[in-house]
Formats: sequence, structure tokens, C-alpha cells
Amino acid sequence: MTAQKKTGAAKVAPKNRAAKLSLARKAAFDVLLAVERGQSHSDDLLRGKAVNALSAPDRNLATTLVLGVLRWQIRLDHQLQTLLAHPNARLEPEILIALRLGAFQILHLDRIPARAAIDESVELAKQAGHRFASAMVNAVLRKLATAPPFHFSEETAADLALAQAHPAWMVERWINFYGLEAAQAICRHGQSQPVLAVRLASPAVAAELSAAGIQLEPGQLLTAARTVIVGDVTATEAFREGRVRLQDEGSQLVAELAGWEGENFGQKVKNVLDACAAPGGKTLILAERNPEARIVAFESSAPRLEQLRKRLACLGERVECRLGDATALTDEAAFDLALADVPCSGTGTLGRNPEIRHRLRPGDLTRQAERQRAILRAALRAVRPGGCVIYSTCSLEPEENEQTIAQVLAENPNARLISLAARIEALLGEGILTPTGAEGLRGSLTTEGCLRLLPGSFHTDGFFIALVERTA
Repeated sequence: MTAQKKTGAAKVAPKNRAAKLSLARKAAFDVLLAVERGQSHSDDLLRGKAVNALSAPDRNLATTLVLGVLRWQIRLDHQLQTLLAHPNARLEPEILIALRLGAFQILHLDRIPARAAIDESVELAKQAGHRFASAMVNAVLRKLATAPPFHFSEETAADLALAQAHPAWMVERWINFYGLEAAQAICRHGQSQPVLAVRLASPAVAAELSAAGIQLEPGQLLTAARTVIVGDVTATEAFREGRVRLQDEGSQLVAELAGWEGENFGQKVKNVLDACAAPGGKTLILAERNPEARIVAFESSAPRLEQLRKRLACLGERVECRLGDATALTDEAAFDLALADVPCSGTGTLGRNPEIRHRLRPGDLTRQAERQRAILRAALRAVRPGGCVIYSTCSLEPEENEQTIAQVLAENPNARLISLAARIEALLGEGILTPTGAEGLRGSLTTEGCLRLLPGSFHTDGFFIALVERTA
């Protein structure tokens, strides 16, 4: 179901009716309550047994409700607070979630009657043990449904943060770094459903998917990428057999830049390190672009390592999956190429992972950067002189990107930053990049030759990509 902003007040039946609670709304309530309490992440819960047991329509509705509430939570809370008898009152988590669910449906889902949204939110409050407070839920949501539309400006950081439901401290940073117009685009991208991008093993897969009723559009950046417009690609034989994979086009680009087919500054790539490999999509592209290379894939989480092994089993003995922390790599000058796609704040993925905005704090950026520098140092030690490290994040924050690169280079005289301009042209010449994509990427190069993909510039998450060579 598509989330759309309503343009007028909703009509509400004069009397609240007894509601039969839908499975989708109950599942969404449980996921949001677990996220609110810090017990788990929404993406894990939405792939869990409880949601997977739902019918396809209920599963889609539950996902829409969870992600929609998390995207719009800041603005929903603001609008709800104005309607409370005591605006600064502390609400129990169950009541807060019931209110948010009802408010999101009233304000953003045109296909759901306000009456149904209100009735089921009241029932959620009752079933959670708050029968007395359920009357308040009913009264507040009925007021919201008949209130005039809210109007928000986007001309200042505070206005933009509230209008697009982002933390003010994030928006202020983005305006300072990238300007108001770019910050507006970043925020709007964070409020939209991400495009579903896939990677095809060969052009023939496109015809196979078309025959299965899947409607695709060409990727913006890469010739092997497509955007799914209509259909469930995960239900196809091609997906089950790995001939089509779900992967953001920006994520694919990181691996394409790292695994450029051919010679790596004059020497053939024989040994490749993927320092933070799970879930393995980039590793598969590295293997595809360097078909004779041996690959070592590191992962620090044992469960994720097991999943990685299963996904990379198709590579056979070419790949070795190791359990280990990338900051403690002991390999010295063993690799021609390393990919350090490091753990990060994820502020470039707020459309896909909306809850990040609620749990991230400014101090987290410094802590992330410390680990990122340690991983980059270890990756540089692991490549031979003349070898290269591709460093990447899905963060928009300079502490995790330019500042991390600058600090590692300042302390390491045997490393230098290399512009990605030549690789962009090489990938274009190989037919890997689309002409339009190459043109857009040229415009996304920083003065130092790194790539910064801001959300809203392409149909991708936000990424930062840098190429560092070990010189001695």
C-alpha cells in the first residue's frame, strides 16, 4: 500500500464502533512497540516469523504501517501533542504506539477510512491493558481526523526538520555541509519508499522476469541493474536460483568501483579482501569482476558469517569466509585489493531504515569514526605496496567519510588518495556504467576525487566512496 498525504479532513462516524483487530495492525503494533523499547530492529522483525506468517496483503500493510510510522514519527508526535489535554504528559509506550498508528493512517493512507483507523487503535490500547486510556486515544484521533490540515514551512532547519520528520540536529548539519536545497532533497528522500533495485546475472534474465509478469526499468547508474516497477521478484525462479538479487544500485556501484575488471594499476588482481563482507552482495560482484581471484571474506558476527557462507557457496573454493574483527586483521601485504565497506551510522539510508533517526545521537558519529579508522588502517596493512583499498560508507557525515580518510592519510606516509575519475571512465568504457550514470557520477566527485552520492541525487541510498593506494 502506498503512503500518500491527505489533502483534507477525514469524515468520522459519530460513534465509535467495536473493532475486530486486524492481524496486520496487531503485527505492526508489536513491531513498533519492540522498536520503541529498544528490543530489536524493525528490519529484523519485519522479516521474522510473526510477520511472515501473515497473508501477502496483511504483510504488505504491516510493513507499510511500521515504516510509515517510523518515517513520520517526529511530526506525528508533534501533531498529536497539540491535541492532548495535557500536551507535555508522558504516555505509556503502548498508548503512544496506538496513537501513532491511528494518526499515520488518518493523515497518510487515503484508502483506509478514519473510522477503521480510530477503532482499531482504541482496540489496540484496550488489548494492551489500557482500557481507561483507550477513551483518550479515541478522543484525540477523532479530533485529528476532523482538524484542518497542518501546513509546514521548509525554509529553516527547524521548520524542515518538523515538516519532514527528521531530528533537527541532523538537518542543521546537512544544511551546513550541503546547503538548504540539498538538505531538503535528503529529507524528502528519507520520507519516500526506496526504489526496489535488483542486479541481473545476465541480460537474458530481464526477458525471463518479463515473462513472469515483472515490469522492470533500466538502472540509472549500471547496465546490470534494474528497478522493479511491478511484480514480486522474490517469487520468481530467477531470484530463488540467484540469477537476480535485491541490491541498492549505490551498493552495487561500490563493488563495481572496487572490482573493476582488468588490471589494478598495472598488476593483475589475484587476491581480494572483503573486510566487512556480510551480507555478501558486494563480494559476489567482486568475484564476478575478478573471475580468477581468490577472495577472503571477513565477518565479525557468527550468525551473519553462517548466512554469508551459504550465500557465497556458489563461488566454491575461490572464497574463504573467516570469522574475525576487521580491525584485527593479521594479514600483511597479502592482497592486491581490499574492500572496506565499514559499519557506519547509516544516515544515507533513512528511507530504508527510518528508525536510525530516532536512536542515533551526535556522539555516536565520533565512536563510529574511531572504528572506521581502525578498519581502514588494517585494510591498508593487508594490501601489498601498489595495492588499493576501496573505503565506503552509507553515511552522509564527514566524520565518517572525509575526516576519517584525512586522518588515516595524515598518519600514514605510505598511503595516498587516488581520484575515482579514471575508474568512472574505465567502467563507462567497459559498458558497466550507463552514459547518464557516468555523467552524474562525474558531478558527484569531491575536489579530492572521492564520490559522494547524496540521497535525492540518484535513485539510491546515500554513499561515500574513496580509493586509497598503499605506496610502500
